[in-house]
Amino acid sequence: MSTAKADPAPRVLSGADVLVKSLVDHGVDVLFAYPGGCSMPMHQALTRFGDSIRTILPRHEQGGAFAAQGYARSTGKVGVVMATSGPGATNLVTAIADAKLDSIPMLCITGQVPTSVIGSDAFQETPMVEVCRGITKHHYLVTKVSDLPRIMKEAFHVCQSGRPGPVIVDMPKDIQLDDLSELEMDPPMDLPGYDASMPIVQDEVIRQIAAAIKQARRPVVYAGGGIISAEASNELNQFLAKTGIPVTTTVMGIGAVPPEHELSMDWLGMHGAAYANYAVRDCDLLIALGVRFDDRVTGKVEAFAKDAKIIHVDIDDSELNKNKKAHIPVRGDVKEVLKDLNKIVEAPEISDWQSHCKDLKVKHPLKYDRNFDGILQQHAIQTLSDITAEMNTYVSVGVGQHQMWAAQFFKFRRPRTWLSSSGLGTMGFGLPAAMGVQAAHPDALVIDIDGDGSFQMNIQELATCYCENLPVKVLLLNNQHLGMVVQWEDRFMGRNRAHTYLGPIHHEEARGPSDADRFSYAEDRYPDFVKIAQGYGCGASTVRKKSDLEGALREMIEYKGPYLLDVQVPYQEHVLPMIPSGMTCDDMIVE
Repeated sequence: MSTAKADPAPRVLSGADVLVKSLVDHGVDVLFAYPGGCSMPMHQALTRFGDSIRTILPRHEQGGAFAAQGYARSTGKVGVVMATSGPGATNLVTAIADAKLDSIPMLCITGQVPTSVIGSDAFQETPMVEVCRGITKHHYLVTKVSDLPRIMKEAFHVCQSGRPGPVIVDMPKDIQLDDLSELEMDPPMDLPGYDASMPIVQDEVIRQIAAAIKQARRPVVYAGGGIISAEASNELNQFLAKTGIPVTTTVMGIGAVPPEHELSMDWLGMHGAAYANYAVRDCDLLIALGVRFDDRVTGKVEAFAKDAKIIHVDIDDSELNKNKKAHIPVRGDVKEVLKDLNKIVEAPEISDWQSHCKDLKVKHPLKYDRNFDGILQQHAIQTLSDITAEMNTYVSVGVGQHQMWAAQFFKFRRPRTWLSSSGLGTMGFGLPAAMGVQAAHPDALVIDIDGDGSFQMNIQELATCYCENLPVKVLLLNNQHLGMVVQWEDRFMGRNRAHTYLGPIHHEEARGPSDADRFSYAEDRYPDFVKIAQGYGCGASTVRKKSDLEGALREMIEYKGPYLLDVQVPYQEHVLPMIPSGMTCDDMIVE
């Protein structure tokens, strides 16, 4: 009996077969896909390729797309999601916009109505290329099956090269069904105007940067998501060791530098550490690496690092001088720039500045009320961080207060272990992103730290976690409110509650519970997340007492499948520090 394996691909391939074979050839091992009428041929083709690709069925297309992002963010590889035409495809749009803003390599494959009826308002027809034109790095509507191998090759190339981003391939149903007998899976690409070659930074520019560093007396490194995307964390840490320059990161750059590093100033911006913001305010040289001077970092942009000379290195030249003018703008791969710089850079004379930055950290620490007798969100996150310090842990978050607290109080010591919707700020990101991370790293501990508002936006993915054996843990910080909006109401809108309470309305209490009671309705919280999670087949429990927290966290971690821990917390707590929008760190709220 022969033991040779048969080629899973038929001799004459359909367009759907060509597409799936292309995924296999490009190393895709996990696909998140929800079928429908116009994508069924592609799903049928997936069954013909056996175990080459694990196809995970999300319970909502947006959940699938965020799972693809979780896969991509945690691995650096292209995350792939598939949906049918019309509503299936449009359910991907938010996640596509999210990937564009955070520079995540994601390939979105959508079914489309047959080419003969495109433009006729056919059933479940949506012009996805037009819908997504402004939120993709590139996009294709496939009109000839013979073009498909080239298109797929180009799609992967564009996703990953230069500044990463999302690409959409829209597949009409007749193209999926067409045959392609003469198969050339590696045709030449045709991308006029797209130059993904690595920019060469001249030696003179490297020497110019090194000279500026040598002359500086108050320098700060400002590192962003570009460090993570370029896999440049080692080079950055070597640079810090050679120069002794204090470093702060963006939210996207968290994990690039270990928080225990003596030069780490943690992250800066609206809810970043006060000491990081003060250091940037007072610096005389700002070395910006893989950042885009986002408004949540800069606040009042003209006042940001106003006395500093600015060096800005980025792979995307459109970011240079876009929001903040740089004295030395450099289009280049930040990894290669740091490699070259590390060969010649000399440490500046900054011992006084180093001492000043250490004093700032002592004077303005991140803090919370450690004597509060209930469970504060910060305490829950810090306790979880301590317990998991020696574990292979990945953390995703939703969007809101819990997101900022997780960034503040969880210690991320490695790149790609922190997953946050940062540029678009998409609620509902946390659970499906964790699902994608778990699929990519089956032996890791993957935790979604979420708020009850964000969590309910994609709560259905608990079913995917259970059915696909993805043992994601959910630390649910349940305050029954849209906490970040409540904080803005408290600070800027006279504490007037405008539809930010998520619990049931009791009689005339249309504004929710009394602000005087930090645990209003603690025994009567709605919905019952434990019952919901158990209904989906997951383990679950609730914790209210501070003394029970550590044991509950350990039970969550040790549980063999997906698990939800409902942590009941007060809603009056604010994320501090806070720089009000459009203002400066001199306007920072710290109490």
